Amino acid sequence: MNFGGIEDEKYSGLDTAEIVVWPVSYEGTVSYGTGTEAGAMAIVDASRNMELYEEETDAEVYKLGIHTLPEFIPRPTPAEMMNDLYGESKRLLELGKFICMLGGEHSVSAPVIRAHAEKFENISVLQIDAHADLRDSYDGTEHSHASIMARVVKDLKIPAVQVGIRSISAEEAVSLKDGLPTKIFWARDIVGRTDWIDEAINSLTDNVYLTIDIDGLDPSIVPTTGTPEPGGLGWYETLTLIRKLAENKRVIGMDLVEYSYVPGQDSVAFLCAKLVYKSFAYVFNGRTPKVGLAVS
Repeated sequence: MNFGGIEDEKYSGLDTAEIVVWPVSYEGTVSYGTGTEAGAMAIVDASRNMELYEEETDAEVYKLGIHTLPEFIPRPTPAEMMNDLYGESKRLLELGKFICMLGGEHSVSAPVIRAHAEKFENISVLQIDAHADLRDSYDGTEHSHASIMARVVKDLKIPAVQVGIRSISAEEAVSLKDGLPTKIFWARDIVGRTDWIDEAINSLTDNVYLTIDIDGLDPSIVPTTGTPEPGGLGWYETLTLIRKLAENKRVIGMDLVEYSYVPGQDSVAFLCAKLVYKSFAYVFNGRTPKVGLAVS
């Protein structure tokens, strides 16, 4: 169950890998659809069927080394889960690894972002999502999937750019008037276009953590997610955003969350795996040897 189906220890061992894929199986605070607890390992499983040559960058990024960590098992309470995720994130960053966490619900991103903020200076967060996730708490816990960006921009004071948002509560809308360090690119204004991307990237700091809630994409291509909001981003505009981000900023870590596993519907798991791998190719493009067969 290595990400990408990489069998050669030279490219999949922890000691030599530059990238770690970290499956985090958790849906402790979900409020609608279920299945995110099984999502991470389903993505890893689907990834074993990908081609490992990435045609846009003409490279095999897996040769930098991609190690798949053991599945991170849920803790008894949300607070314990977040505390242990934070501690493990710190340990992995001390090893000098590029972390790609696979969720799981979106709440798991907060402690990972916190650990990155303590290691890297001048950090900001690019969030691809259907929801603003700015509630102070939800269903009785501040560790909710609906509160992840409140933890980032309110508690940690990390600036953010939020892309694809198309669902927000009255409470969150009011909080935006309080000068929160976030800039929202509403889905209604950007879907089907790419002329907004430069402005979004220019609004970020030099070091960027990328968090992808897969419901940011349209449910026509991602139907199996906790809350499949209509009117989301398409495949190619999402790729263009991430590619340009990697060309202009230093991406220091990333996650992909909120894929809900449904037996027999494997196309979305494959989409998630492909999106992660192409993101690796963009982030490490300047350091990956070229195959010499680029498709123009």
